[in-house]
Amino acid sequence: MTYHPKSDFMAVMISRGFLADCTDYQGLDEAFAKDVVPGYIGFDATAKSLHVGSLIQIMMLRWLQKTGHKPITLMGGGTTKVGDPSFRADERPLLTPAQIDDNIAGIKQVFAKYMRYGDGASDALMLNNAEWLDGLNYLDFLRDIGRHFSVNRMLSFESVKSRLDREQSLSFLEFNYMILQAYDFLELNRRYGCLLQMGGSDQWGNIVNGIDLTRRVLDHEIYGLTSPLLTTSDGRKMGKSQDGAVWLNADMCSPYIFWQFWRNTTDADVGRFLKLYTEMPLDECDRLGALAGSEINDAKIALAGAVTTLCHGAEAAAAAEATAREVFEKGGVGDDLPTLSLDTAEVGDGISVVQLLVRSGLAKSGKEAKRLIAENGARIDDAALTDAGLMLDAGALSSPVKLSAGRKRHALVKLAD
Repeated sequence: MTYHPKSDFMAVMISRGFLADCTDYQGLDEAFAKDVVPGYIGFDATAKSLHVGSLIQIMMLRWLQKTGHKPITLMGGGTTKVGDPSFRADERPLLTPAQIDDNIAGIKQVFAKYMRYGDGASDALMLNNAEWLDGLNYLDFLRDIGRHFSVNRMLSFESVKSRLDREQSLSFLEFNYMILQAYDFLELNRRYGCLLQMGGSDQWGNIVNGIDLTRRVLDHEIYGLTSPLLTTSDGRKMGKSQDGAVWLNADMCSPYIFWQFWRNTTDADVGRFLKLYTEMPLDECDRLGALAGSEINDAKIALAGAVTTLCHGAEAAAAAEATAREVFEKGGVGDDLPTLSLDTAEVGDGISVVQLLVRSGLAKSGKEAKRLIAENGARIDDAALTDAGLMLDAGALSSPVKLSAGRKRHALVKLAD
């Protein structure tokens, strides 16, 4: 991109790799240079936590505040009742209002770590679109808002076309999602002067809809900006590990496992991830990302430490690194490893090592655990585990036993106190 921004925020977005597209680079940049810009990202409450896949959007909101502007975190208490169909192969399961409220409570804990909330000019706002969506009158909404949408145009959006081209059902409920998201932008502009919606590049069509609707109804100039949809250099979707989603709430993913996820970044991704997920200066990101051979491990540790500090605090990051050094460098048992505690009654006359691999999260099934053992990928107290029929009794578990799957995944098994 040859555009040279005037504002700090746009400079950060471009130089650190956050920017995929923008509806009007120059107009948005001038708005940022002139005054405090309120900008929002919407998050539907489909789970009790967000995962690493949402972290790029959270960092965009954080940089918005750090450069003197006003982030709005919009909880989708209303839109979650519909479900975003964008690039999904099937319809999302519908959640009850109680489940949605429960999920929102969990997600709010994440934002509190990344943003400062309050009443100041650049303090973040936490809003819920149920505030204006729950009370809508259907006929009034169709007359006032629905008339501004062309079905022909909606059918042309890639997120809709991809479902229709595969001949997979797209319910009328889901089809309404893009109208509701557009209406969110209109309401945020009307109520809070919000000038910007950000999101992943899969949200481009929804964002443009909101801009068009706001121009038609209020005749206001507003903007959209998208980030790239990230995959790792080996093609995996960002935020997924071999064990599933890497959640941002500590009660769903321990700080140690979170730290380890970043420590396991592939060499080719380190420089890019340092720019996106940390606040290190760009020259330091470039220096660390260019390290080669065994030195790249220092860059991965720096990445893991910085990202974990932002999400879980410096103490948790230091504890995770100390555990990793204990486990990997000294062959010891780290205090912070994921731990499976068993009652003596559960152990009985003995419990199979296959069951322990599954219950500790190192294997997804008994079949996978047996294959791991057969392929020499499992270890017990750092010794090769070769017998899939091994049983451990209470005596063997009187002191913690360390199980390992491959070189990087470990867990402790012990008797409950």
